[in-house]
Amino acid sequence: MELAIDTSSNIVGIALSHKGELLTQLAWQSAQNHTVELMPNLVHLLQQAKVELNSIEAIIVAKGPGSFNGLRVGISTAKGLAFSLNIPLLGISTLETEAYPFAYTGLLLCPIHKAGREEIAAAFYQQKYNQWHCLEKEHLTTLDALCQRIPRKTLFCGEIPPDMVNEIQQNLGKRAIIPQTNILPRASFLAILGWQRLNKGEQDDPATLQPLYLRPPHTTKPKERYPSVILSEAKGLKGVRDSSLCSE
Repeated sequence: MELAIDTSSNIVGIALSHKGELLTQLAWQSAQNHTVELMPNLVHLLQQAKVELNSIEAIIVAKGPGSFNGLRVGISTAKGLAFSLNIPLLGISTLETEAYPFAYTGLLLCPIHKAGREEIAAAFYQQKYNQWHCLEKEHLTTLDALCQRIPRKTLFCGEIPPDMVNEIQQNLGKRAIIPQTNILPRASFLAILGWQRLNKGEQDDPATLQPLYLRPPHTTKPKERYPSVILSEAKGLKGVRDSSLCSE
């Protein structure tokens, strides 16, 4: 049994699957509360499915691009579970999980996410002859630049704001296909893609798997701290063993 965790955006999802086949899933809207919501909902999902945590045989996690804090929470949780249960861990691109539901169309697929600063995160995928291909990895671009690169009919998917939908349709006309049901729970497709990798004998190293950030997060310089404060904290930590699995 596999556990899939997706905290890439405010639409959070977790799922239980068996060899990639969905057993049950839970999705909810989060207002940047991933830290306090993920574990209680995970416990609820396991209880509802009457599944013990030690029955999980692999952890599959969405690695981004997406919300900075959301990804940190999801990947830290996934690492901790994989380490403590001594089971495989697999990180899957969030954009890939958004494209995969439309693989059956055979069309060029372009999942996009708003990335701020008038930029978007985008990638290209396509299924040919029952083989799933990543044609271009995740990258930052602008919507105008992306539209100029679309030579043929393309299906756009992901959490696309209405204003971007309108702009795509105006720029590309009939070359752009945007499904009415565009935002789908990602966790179930995350489970499928993770199982496909796992079935090939692939997995990621919990020590090195990191969130996929296409741009360094905006941070502010921490305030200077007085040496006495630092010394006091050091004395308070003396003899205490740091057991954090996911510190960076």
